[in-house]
Amino acid sequence: MKKLIFLVIILLTSCNSNDSQETVSNNLIVTSSHGIDGAAYGLADCGACHAINVIHEGLNIHDIVANKGFVTCIGCHGDNGTGESRPCTVCHNPTDLPLHPQQSGHLTHNFNTDSIDKDCVTCHFSSDMNGNFVPNIDLTSYPNVNGQQQINNSISEFCLSCHNRDNPQTGFEITNQDYNHPLIAMQDNYNFVDKHGWTNGIGTRTYNGLRPNYQYFSLVECTDCHAMHGTNNESLIIDSASKGTSKLPTDSEDYSVTITGGNSAQLCVLCHQMQDIVEQGDKNTGNGLTGVHAVSGDCSTCHSHGETVQAGL
Repeated sequence: MKKLIFLVIILLTSCNSNDSQETVSNNLIVTSSHGIDGAAYGLADCGACHAINVIHEGLNIHDIVANKGFVTCIGCHGDNGTGESRPCTVCHNPTDLPLHPQQSGHLTHNFNTDSIDKDCVTCHFSSDMNGNFVPNIDLTSYPNVNGQQQINNSISEFCLSCHNRDNPQTGFEITNQDYNHPLIAMQDNYNFVDKHGWTNGIGTRTYNGLRPNYQYFSLVECTDCHAMHGTNNESLIIDSASKGTSKLPTDSEDYSVTITGGNSAQLCVLCHQMQDIVEQGDKNTGNGLTGVHAVSGDCSTCHSHGETVQAGL
């Protein structure tokens, strides 16, 4: 009995003394050092050390954790060496955290549709979940072609580590695509050709204007136009402004985006607003906005993603 009491005291001391050490790091995943000399590592019962009603007291996730119990611990802090799967969606779902992220729409960038939680940790293994998205912290770092751990300087850089012809990430190779297909050509397009990538447009030709407060001479992230977590548009094009368009004012109305028959006017008009109205520039694209020269038809006839046909994209 004395030995049991002593063990409980050691475990409580180990866990509680280590809490401050874990939260100092950007990485929420507990390691083999969890507890003094790793005394708490490998334990499946979080309640042996932590009282569920006081965990994260004062934070906006406190009520979720208190209501759902210790299963939430694994979602944020990893399996603690137990081998349990991380249940990300126990908190990140349309009911509890509906905007982190928005998950509406039947098309997603899931790798395995049978296990959405497994998909989450493919890209977000050790996120600090502080509400401030930092690519190098909140996106998983994968080794480059030389086996060196690469830093994610931007969301697009992370995306392009897979979407390239020559050096795809091991285990995520994109096969059976033509040489110029955007899925594998996008790294070259973004770095050398695309007007939304490093080769910035100069604001001339048809689209000589952007909406107020939009930062034009800056890179446009892939996720400004493509929704990873859910959309109803093919090619994962966002179906509402709130799912992308990070350079737009945060108080903008949540305009809808519907892509039909190759027509991307409702997407382009979120950012583009011509200064000198020509053609159909004063016509409603269908989501309440005007400012692009064509509101119907197939935009890709002249504007092919990543190519300099006319003004390109």
